[in-house]
Formats: sequence, C-alpha cells, structure tokens
Amino acid sequence: MTTAKTDDSGADPFDAIVDAPFDSALSERYLVYALSTITARSLPDLRDGLKPVHRRLLWTMRQLKLDPASGFKKSARVVGEVIGKYHPHGDTAAYDAMVRLAQDFALRYPLVEGQGNFGNIDGDNAAAYRYTEARLTKTAMRLMEGLDAGTVDFIPTYNNEEEEPEVMPGLFPNLLANGASGIAVGMATNIPSHNVAEIVDATLEVIDNPHVEHARLMELFKGPDFPTGGVVPESAETISQAYETGRGSFRVRGRFHAAEAEKPEDREAGIERLGGGQWQLVISEIPYQVQKGKLIEQIAAAIGDKKLPILEDVRDESDTEVRIVLIPRSRNVDPELLKESLYKLTDMETRFGLNLNVLDHSRTPMVMGLKELLDNWIVSQIGILQRRSQHRLDQIARRLELVEGYIIAFLNLDRVIEIIRTEDEPKPLMMEEFKLTDRQAEAILNMRLRSLRKLEEMQLRNEKDELLKEKDELDKLLGSPARQRTRLKRDLNALRKEYGEDTALGKRRTTIAEAAPAVEFSMDAMIEKEPVTVILSQKGWIRGAKGHLPLDQDFKYKEGDGPAFVIHAQTTDKLLLAADNGRFFTLGADKLPGARGFGEPVRNTLDIETSAQIIALVVHEKSKRLLLAASTGKGFAAVTDELLAETRKGRQVVNLPGDAILRVVRPIEQGHDHVAVVGENRKLVVFNLEELPQMSRGQGNKLQNYRDGGLSDATTFKMEEGLSWTMGGKEGRTRTEGEMWQWKVARGGAGRLPPQGFPRDNKFG
Repeated sequence: MTTAKTDDSGADPFDAIVDAPFDSALSERYLVYALSTITARSLPDLRDGLKPVHRRLLWTMRQLKLDPASGFKKSARVVGEVIGKYHPHGDTAAYDAMVRLAQDFALRYPLVEGQGNFGNIDGDNAAAYRYTEARLTKTAMRLMEGLDAGTVDFIPTYNNEEEEPEVMPGLFPNLLANGASGIAVGMATNIPSHNVAEIVDATLEVIDNPHVEHARLMELFKGPDFPTGGVVPESAETISQAYETGRGSFRVRGRFHAAEAEKPEDREAGIERLGGGQWQLVISEIPYQVQKGKLIEQIAAAIGDKKLPILEDVRDESDTEVRIVLIPRSRNVDPELLKESLYKLTDMETRFGLNLNVLDHSRTPMVMGLKELLDNWIVSQIGILQRRSQHRLDQIARRLELVEGYIIAFLNLDRVIEIIRTEDEPKPLMMEEFKLTDRQAEAILNMRLRSLRKLEEMQLRNEKDELLKEKDELDKLLGSPARQRTRLKRDLNALRKEYGEDTALGKRRTTIAEAAPAVEFSMDAMIEKEPVTVILSQKGWIRGAKGHLPLDQDFKYKEGDGPAFVIHAQTTDKLLLAADNGRFFTLGADKLPGARGFGEPVRNTLDIETSAQIIALVVHEKSKRLLLAASTGKGFAAVTDELLAETRKGRQVVNLPGDAILRVVRPIEQGHDHVAVVGENRKLVVFNLEELPQMSRGQGNKLQNYRDGGLSDATTFKMEEGLSWTMGGKEGRTRTEGEMWQWKVARGGAGRLPPQGFPRDNKFG
C-alpha cells in the first residue's frame, strides 16, 4: 500500500509517496478505529457511568439552563446544540439517546424529564424532536453537581471552539444505578440497573472495611433492580458468582400479580377469581427490554399454533400500568403449568448477560468484579472531593486577600480618602503605604460609597473569621485521608436518604428469589390429542387427515404418484421415518399438512437425501423394539426411544458399506420369540430372537449367509403360532405355516427353500 504525505513547503504530495506493507497499514488504521469505538462511543466511564453522547446531552441541557425548576425546551433545540457544538454525529442518534434517558421503563433513574410522546413499553417510537420537549431531572443535577467547583478537567470539543467536561463529578453512582449496554470492536458491555440504596450500603461497607469479603458485599447488594420490575429467579450463589467475576447471566421473568384479588395468596399468584370456579391470570410486570406488544403477539401466536391449548385467550387491559389478562381454556387448568409454559414459549422469561466491562480512570477498558468496581469508584470520588476542597481553598485565599485589604482600608479610611482625592495615581501610593497587593488596591479603589458604613466593617471581620475557620477545616480535610473517607460517608448517607427504600423512586422493583422447582413441562403436553390418519405417497408427499379413516380407502394422489404408507396415529405422537441409507428422521404428527390437497413433500421439512428412499413409517411408542436388517444380511434390534432425532437432519442408525441399503424396519411384537429371514436366493432361515443383538447404532450381526445376492426380507414371529405371510391377489389372504422347526438353525446359517406356496417375491408381506 502507498501513503501520500504533504510537507510544510506545499510540495506535490505525490512526490512524497512512501511504500508500506498493506497488512501493517491496514492493521494500524483499524486499531485506531477500534480504540475510538471503544473509548469514545460504546463503553461507559466507570466514574459517571456515561458514554460521550449522554454526557454531551446532559452538559448541553445544563448550558441551556434546563434544570428541574425551569421550563421545558423543544428537544430539537437540545439536539441541534449537541450535534452542532459537541457531538458531530447524526441527529437521529443524538435524539434516540436523549429519548432513552427520559424513558422510565428503560432507565431506573431517568436523567431527562420528557414532555410529549417519548415512546412506550409497547415498543412505539417517540414523536419527532420538533414535537417533544425536555428538561433535566433532579438525578441528572445530582450527577453534575460540582462542575463549577473545579472538580474535573474540561477538554476542547471536536472543533476547539467550546469546552466540555471530561467526566461528570456528581456523587450519584450512575454506572450501577442505571446500567449500560454497548457493542464496541472486539468487546461489549452489558450492565443492569441496581438500587441506589443498596449500592450506597455496599460502598459504605468497602470504605469501612477495604478488605471486605465478596460474600458480605452481596448481603447488602442484592443484585439487579430493573426499571420494569419483574423477578430474577436465580439462587444467591449464581448471582454472587456473576458479580464476583464481572461476567455471568441470570434469568428475568415477568410478574404475575392480581392487585384486586381478595386472598393474599391469589394476589401474589396473579389469580383473579370470577365465580363458578372460573379464574384468569394477570401479568402486572414484564421482563426488562421486552416490548409489551411483542409479548402479547407471542402469546397469541402460541394459542393460534396450538402450542398453548390450555390457554383460551389473551387481552391487553393496560393503562399507565401493565395489565395483561390470560383466560385459561378450562377452570381445571393448573395455573403453575400455564405460567411455566409461558416461560418456555414466550419472552415472559428472558436471560440477561452480565458483562461489567467499563473504562477506568485511565480510559482503559476492563472487566471488573463488584468489589474492584466499587474500589475504583471510591478512589474517583475521593479525588473529586480533594479537587473540590482545593478549589474552595483557592477561592478562600483570593477572598481573604480582598477582605484583608478592605479591613486595612477601614482602619485607615480618612487617609485612603485623602489619597484618592489628592493623588492623580492613588494606586501605587496606597500599595506602598499600606503594603497592599495589586488586587487589594484595585478592589479598594472600586469600592462603592455605600460600603463605607460601620456595619460593613463588622461584616468583613466576621467574614474573615468564617473564612479562616473554613480554611482550617479544609486544610485538615486535605491532610487526612480518614477525614476524606468520613466526609464521603456523610455525603453518601445524605444521598441514601434521598433514594431510600421508603421513597417512590428508591423502592426496590425487582424481586430476587430462587424459583421453586419447575412444574414438569413438556411441549408434547401442549398438543391437543386428536386421531389422525397419516398418508405418505411413493414420491414422498405427506399429509394428515383428521380422524382414523379406513386404511384401505382410496386416497387421491398426484398424477404419476401412488400410495406408500397409510397409518393411524394421534396428534401427540412422533412419527419415525426410515430411509434406505440407514438414517432415521422424526416428525410430529401435529405438524402434518392437512389432507384437503395432496399434502407437501416431506423433504420440505426433513433433510432427506434426494437419492434416498423412505422404506418405513412407524409411530413411536415408548420402549418399542424394531427389527432392522440391511441388504448385506446383517441386522439388529433397536429401541424406538433411541431412534428419535432432534434435528431435521435426522440420525444415522444403520451403518451401511458400499452400495448396501436398509431393507427391513419392522416392529417386534410382544411375545415374539423367533426371527425369520429370507434371501434373494429364496433360502429361508429361522433362529431364536435372543440371538439378535440390541444396539442403538451400527451394522449389527450376520443374520443369514449368502453365496450370491443379499437379504430380501425379515420378520419376527411366535414359534407356537407359526410363521405367516401375505398371499397375492386382491383379497390379501394370509397363510400360516405351523411347523417351522425344520428351518430353525443358528443365526447366520444359509437356510433352505421355504414352504410350498411362499410368495415368489420373497417377501413376508
């Protein structure tokens, strides 16, 4: 790659082209981009919990004097100021960030107070910024407290025309209180919101005991406290481990609560009794970041798809509070089963991934545990306290200088007046005669006549005493780390009162309680049990007709197609399809297309190879055994439970060498004790069923030995009842041969010709 550089002489840049390896030039530039994304866009600062766009929004609103006591201003004004002076990005990005700061369902402690449509929990967007208005909240003012007290550095904006604070200095613990989320390059952050009172309690514990154990911190710091409430059904150990390492995840559930229920237990369970034994379930809170409209759509879709047959209907009766009403299909439905099914099928249960990845004071990204994070925040607040104190000391020194000058002037008032009246340049003479500084002399010359009262002199002396006393206190504070910690604790306790558990804003919203053992829940239990006739054609078109129709009925097929398998099943059954390549596939009988047309190709649902042929369709029964035999003459018995496939790709069960195919898939009926195998050479062999191995996968053992050809068919039967086979012809007569002892040999024998009248196609039927 080549890079052009222009020197100061204004020479043609192409005269200064230098050769550089493409990979190093690319990696160099990408690294710059990655670091910019990490530090200036995606990750929050540990000290104030803000990303640059949020910090610039708050600073701009402060500059516009949009404090809680003043009126609102158009959001367009705020966005314009932000992107024009501080944040050279799109207006949509800036407005979206401001909207989120105002949403009480997105932020635990909103930093912006909005007037107008700022979106809702249903997922509707905010109105355009020309229609909405905004101002800061008290929490935002708390976060920016001390900006005028020299507590933080100010840095130039992107165009060097303005200045903006590097970080917000307030004591409000915004990082943990409001959380943050963001995706950078190669890293991400995801921090939930927490309760301020609990954050303060944990911080005070760390201040008092710097070597505090993590377990003790978690007694005070319970875990997340989401704006939308809900329940975290995890054990204390799971939550503690996540906060110890800074990484982990926990489930978040919506809350079932019926405020108008008469019985306390019904209120807590969310059950409203309607009389006559009827009841309904009420959802009062939904998981964080779940849109209410989307959740209701999911529940309605589950009802429509018959995944929730125990639920009749869902209604949204929300106003300012969430109220989603669920109507069960029957009063006999178990409420706990209904809840558990909603957790499994919808976003009534989600998972929140904790990733405490933040920028420390040196702007370095780092994943921190709770203890380390609080340690760093305490250090930053101590630093801010020191800077505030030093700034105040500098102010006191400057004021003391002026006050002492005023007092000298009052003690020598007549002489000062005389000098001012008689001298053309009174300032140098005053400085020399009274040993005044330049600032003191200038201040005396600028005094108003009304300040020459006797009362003013007494006020100045009192002010000097107070300033000296304050200076002494600040000197002691700056000289004593113990005093600094005490001051920080005092300020934190004052903050805790403001956001205590007894306040509307500070009350914990999310319940953290380990869930009781889940009610045994199976998706199959959600399927209505109905009889169905499964029809599979020769070309692989499948359909399900309601009811158990006669199996010999003439069903319609596409031109050139015909019947292959017709069986009776229930909609709750699993169907096993076996292909001649030895692969087994599973299909739910409830998922079959209707029988009004010709159905659908089964290959639309299952990944069956084009060259493979379906040779068997069997209803899965628990612990049912199947006889599997290949053209090689090898086979084994398999239990259907071990043949079920979880994916559409199926499960390879019979391993086949070369061009061999799977020929036989037959149920082994209860009581059968012998196996009969017939080869393409028309030889028949019978042996004990006990000699047939049971496997879940493989080639199996040799069932019959062949010099030429391979296996044609195999079946099992009960020796005392004899071997039966289907005769040809339309009548479908069956013949039974009772004396089979003469064909009985050990497994793997060559066999002998079958009884007279055995079918010429060498099939048992």
